[in-house]
Amino acid sequence: MEGDDCEFPSEPSEHSRSQRGSVASSVTRAQDVLVYLVSDSAVHLCVEGVGGVCVQELGRNVREALNIPDSAQDAFAFWLCSPLLELQLKPKHQPYKLCRQWQDLLYRFTEASTEDISLDEPCLQYRRNVFYPRSKELQVEDEGVLRLLYDEAKLNILEGRYPCDPEHWVRLGALACAIELGIGLQEEKLVAAIREKKLSSFLPAHVVLGSGGFFSTLRTRGGRQAELEQNLLQEYGTVSANQDLPTLFRQYLSTCHTLPYYGCAFFMGEIDKPAQGILHRGGRKAVSVGISLEGVYVIDMKEKHVLLGLRFSELSWDHSYPETEGDSHILWLEFDGEEAGMPVNKLLKIYSKQAELMSGLIEFCVELRAVGEAAAAAADGEASPSHTPAGQVGSAEQAREQRRQRKLRRQSSVVCSRVHTLSTISYVDDGKEIKRLKPKRAASFFTRQAPPTYSTVQVTDGLEQG
Repeated sequence: MEGDDCEFPSEPSEHSRSQRGSVASSVTRAQDVLVYLVSDSAVHLCVEGVGGVCVQELGRNVREALNIPDSAQDAFAFWLCSPLLELQLKPKHQPYKLCRQWQDLLYRFTEASTEDISLDEPCLQYRRNVFYPRSKELQVEDEGVLRLLYDEAKLNILEGRYPCDPEHWVRLGALACAIELGIGLQEEKLVAAIREKKLSSFLPAHVVLGSGGFFSTLRTRGGRQAELEQNLLQEYGTVSANQDLPTLFRQYLSTCHTLPYYGCAFFMGEIDKPAQGILHRGGRKAVSVGISLEGVYVIDMKEKHVLLGLRFSELSWDHSYPETEGDSHILWLEFDGEEAGMPVNKLLKIYSKQAELMSGLIEFCVELRAVGEAAAAAADGEASPSHTPAGQVGSAEQAREQRRQRKLRRQSSVVCSRVHTLSTISYVDDGKEIKRLKPKRAASFFTRQAPPTYSTVQVTDGLEQG
């Protein structure tokens, strides 16, 4: 992942070299290169010296082939992707050499078996750049660029990577119908077109299939699909018939922007399940961890909802390496919580071989935000100072109450954090009283050096399972 602190292997291992040929034979001769788009179409390039070509050089060729304007060149990046691992590449990376080291990367960053690793092969994809701000997306006017962004957003919605509530997926499904089937269709034609392409082309797969058992699904599928079709028809009727494609693309993207994890890079991991039953058996739950310029989101991919969502101002983090054989890499997330009505600091452990990548990406995103905020503060300093009306002073208590009410109203939303379902560790002082600590924010709380503006957080010896 671009921006991480870890480095990929500089040369393939002996195992990797024995499986693949020499780079030297491909350094000078021209070769065909396929760069895939999210839509499964591909850009066909003929590249001289492909073995030594870096991402920056390939980018110019792809942008030229796709007619992407210079103003949008930062919107996309190159990724190496397979079912086992996804990595956004830096401009200096050489994709061909990294492909030859793919098995080494899989051994380092995944729990895949030797057989799965030997069969896995990456493809080079041209996808949205994790570091591209959302605010710039809605300023894009080029229809081709908007189409690429729409294709990727839609895929993440359909695959359930972006969990969303019914009001969101119905709206997004109706906009997708307008984009792909046309606007202003009569009901009969629209229903026929939807059935021809199938509902799963417009709505998330888990929504179309439902969450019941096999026989329950068979009994109710017909009625469920009819209900979903009717919902789509009603929402489709609200889409204005005089909108052009770029406007529809922007509406789709702006709806996706209401989801806090839009634009995230995703990593696989596991968290502890809360102990249950007389024997207090726990186990682990598989999760997806999304990281973007906005924050960190832990998502239950089976249930399609958020377990924990934190902006960088609300968390501290660190990555720890295995101490003994059999231990896991761990990404630690620290955040404020409550226990028996008292404020505490909670720790969530995410077990993952990709913890090193996650920690590096968080650090890079925090640094980017700090640079942006410093620039914004400097710009504000040049403007005339604003004055807060007297009636708005001292309204902190009202603001807290409003946040509490919003939280209560949205407990059923898939976007809402479910901290009560997590098995976390709480800071405890000598096992007697809860120690109220205020950690430094958006910084590692174990070993990383903190900026001067942050206070140091000391982890106490007494840790108690929450």
